[in-house]
Amino acid sequence: MKTDLLYGKDGLVLDLPDHAFIIEPKNLPKMEDHKEAIRQALRNPINSQPLRESVKATDTVSIVISDITRPTPNHILVPALIEELNHVPLENFVVINGTGTHRDQTREEFVGMLGEWVVDNIRIVNNHCHDKETLVKVGHSRFGCDVYLNKDYVESDFKIVTGFIEPHFFAGFSGGPKGMMPGIAGIETIMTFHNARMIGDPLATWGNMVNNPVQDMTREINGMCKPDFMLNVTLNREKDITAIFAGELYEAHDQGCAFAKEHAMLRCDERFDVVIASNSGYPLDQNLYQAVKGMSAAHKIVKEGGSIIIASECSDGLPDHGNYKGIFGMANSPQELLDMINNPEFKVFDQWQVQKQAVIQVWADVFVYSKLTDEQVESAMLKPTHNIEATIEELKKKYGENMTIAVLPLGPLTIPYVEEQALVQK
Repeated sequence: MKTDLLYGKDGLVLDLPDHAFIIEPKNLPKMEDHKEAIRQALRNPINSQPLRESVKATDTVSIVISDITRPTPNHILVPALIEELNHVPLENFVVINGTGTHRDQTREEFVGMLGEWVVDNIRIVNNHCHDKETLVKVGHSRFGCDVYLNKDYVESDFKIVTGFIEPHFFAGFSGGPKGMMPGIAGIETIMTFHNARMIGDPLATWGNMVNNPVQDMTREINGMCKPDFMLNVTLNREKDITAIFAGELYEAHDQGCAFAKEHAMLRCDERFDVVIASNSGYPLDQNLYQAVKGMSAAHKIVKEGGSIIIASECSDGLPDHGNYKGIFGMANSPQELLDMINNPEFKVFDQWQVQKQAVIQVWADVFVYSKLTDEQVESAMLKPTHNIEATIEELKKKYGENMTIAVLPLGPLTIPYVEEQALVQK
């Protein structure tokens, strides 16, 4: 049977055995008039005064956005916010790109993300987590670190965070407070947020918001310098807006998470020998670092000793920036990586992604279909494949002619689980 996977900008069509089990939610329709729907959400927000009434004409306004690795429709959300606040001079706005530890965006990328009018008329800054001059200490976290946030954000009179809500592999759900933390935080704060103990906690997983230390920390830090208003959306497989959640940070985010959980998390009766997953296509599948999310979604339902095949274009490489690529050269196996990262003395940013990947690799083999070279894939201790159908045929030698196959065409936009992991449903 023919199956379409989200892959890059064009997709990937596979011809798979008829018994392959396709796991994806019913595709929700896009909002026909999202501009009006956003306007109404800003004027009738959740547990908050209407946005326009909350902002004085003399206020400086910061708008935090997610960076280019996320499909948030910033080109829709940011102009809608500025239009609603048209009593505020344009020079009073600043858009802060929540890069976390990721690289800066270029002007060309910002035009693609925000539209040319915003780039030409509004001040835009990339968050620089290593630059103390651009950060402000706002408190100390009970998780054991000083808290630094972007100076432009902290010093603004009115603070808005945008984003999109989907299940997240260690924060439970994305969006809401996660737009700020780690998006506009300093490296010391981010390192604690992503340390081995936090990432390795069994409650730090897809769809779980109860006693999840990662979500707890992001909410604690947001409370130290809380956004005055949140504008988040959910998206379908075409990256179109399906619902809008605007208003008070925590309550609006909770409602958005409940909506995403209902539509994105699907129960399976059993695990599978082989799980094929996309990484949700562009922009999330730009590099192998981000592809760990798709691997993690597949990990939820693959048998121990099974195989995962991740289809992720990786147009931006492993990438070359950051430490993800280099950490693999520090050990000889996934288990050695875990032992190294779990040593409290080991502290290297990007270790969290390697940790998540290594946990998956100890459980199952992982094949990568991408634009990467074999050498690049193998340098991350993964197995390259250039033909997924051929790899499926080859795996029959290991699992037998009756091997079970599951497919996640939307990747981490769909999170399957089996009953043994019913924790996420509590």
